[in-house]
Amino acid sequence: MAAIRAIIYQLFLIVTVIPYAFACILWSPLPLKWRYRLTAGWPRLAVWGAKAILGIKWQLKGAENFPDGHAILLSKHQSAWETLFFPAYMPRELCFVYKKELHWVPFFGWGLALLRMIPIDRSKGRDAFEQVVRTGQERINEGRWPILFPEGTRIPPGKEGRYKMGGALLAARTGTPIIPVAHNAGECWRRNAFIKKPGMVTVSIGPVIDPDGLDAAELNQKVRDWIEGEMRVLNPERYGLG
Repeated sequence: MAAIRAIIYQLFLIVTVIPYAFACILWSPLPLKWRYRLTAGWPRLAVWGAKAILGIKWQLKGAENFPDGHAILLSKHQSAWETLFFPAYMPRELCFVYKKELHWVPFFGWGLALLRMIPIDRSKGRDAFEQVVRTGQERINEGRWPILFPEGTRIPPGKEGRYKMGGALLAARTGTPIIPVAHNAGECWRRNAFIKKPGMVTVSIGPVIDPDGLDAAELNQKVRDWIEGEMRVLNPERYGLG
């Protein structure tokens, strides 16, 4: 039965993303805020489909911590589910940091390219980060929230990756507060897993971390401490605590 649900969901994604991609091209002349709102409809649909077809429900914890102003989101990364959830349900427009080659991915990449996020050219080496800072500052000034995954790749439940400095450096260089985010989407949607498990995903929003008076290393440590501490609250059994 789980395999059948997985097949149905995969077909659901394929059938819906293609017309959405062409719609993105049609509404590309519209102002960015409308393009974003319309394009975010597909990840919202994908999250809804995961709930309706796969039984993956979700709840938001700590929504009162969202600031009414500039911010950078630094989040745990366990699955593809959160990359769909964030643009659909966060209170501000988000800007993902990603390699610009994704723009060439049919359908998905086309829509992404029209949203003026933060694509980077990895062939630039160290200059790539200066791209992130420069473009990130522009997006922050526009009232948008950059989002980065400090561990860089999807990490299995109960594990911890090395927290890279990019997000903390961006916050320190731009003077922008950080919103740390923990979640346990990997319990239902494992990395590269075709068959997903029904269950409840908790997305936990942490208190804002003010960069004032802190260097990037200190910011990064605070982010890591909160996220990994909260992961032990969400799934204590994974850490021998439950």
